[in-house]
Amino acid sequence: MEIALFQPDIAGNVGTTLRTAACFGVAAHIIEPCGFPFSDGALKRAGMDYAVRANVRRHSDWTRFHHWTVEARRRVVLLTTAGATPLPAFEFSADDVLLLGAESSGVPQHVHHAAAARVAIPMQAGFRSLNVAVAAGIALAEALRQTKGFPA
Repeated sequence: MEIALFQPDIAGNVGTTLRTAACFGVAAHIIEPCGFPFSDGALKRAGMDYAVRANVRRHSDWTRFHHWTVEARRRVVLLTTAGATPLPAFEFSADDVLLLGAESSGVPQHVHHAAAARVAIPMQAGFRSLNVAVAAGIALAEALRQTKGFPA
């Protein structure tokens, strides 16, 4: 299981997501460009010392990330408010990559179409979305639960 962030806007959310990835022993991918200068200092506040312990791979753009997923034979599962499948009904595989969009704009249509699945986290009516780092944690926990992938 891995997490990918598409052109993230907010360093704090990236730091929090990297901290989550490090704690659960999953790799994280950053699909650039970011909406902030990517640096240890930018991530330190939310990620604390955990962010530097995360297994992070940076991709210069969507095309390079997409090529990696194809070569690595990884299924991309997009977490989106426009998801076709509710999170509790989706069946994860241990080698899935959970993709989350930019805080301000999500992902463009070509990324939606490239994803193997589009999953939504059910929420109360009248709410648009969760914080991206919170959504990453919720989805990762469910995926790890299903695949028995939590650390021992």
